[in-house]
Amino acid sequence: MAEKTKTREILIKESYGAFDLFRKSGVSKSDYDFSGIAALRHLLSNEKARILDAIKTKSPKSIYGLAKILGRNFKSVSEDIKLLERFGFIELVEEKTKNRIRHKPEIAIDALIIKVQI
Repeated sequence: MAEKTKTREILIKESYGAFDLFRKSGVSKSDYDFSGIAALRHLLSNEKARILDAIKTKSPKSIYGLAKILGRNFKSVSEDIKLLERFGFIELVEEKTKNRIRHKPEIAIDALIIKVQI
């Protein structure tokens, strides 16, 4: 049986002479609301694209390991990870190791669709 593709959809609509960014209203965790295109630009920055690529290709075992792979500060990577998780791009899977619990980042979607409605 083939795996189902997990897709996130972002809709950008014109509203009162400016673009508003939002997802269909609902109660689901994957529903979100943006205040503008700047927020989308921030969410889809080059650094976040590097994070997604590193998670997909290198499969880091933790956020700390991901920061080492990227050569970035742990705190910065952790903040980016929280944002990506909040919008459903990645999931943090808890793994217990000896006396600690680490959070392994995993890609949660296969595709991202951005629609601009004018």
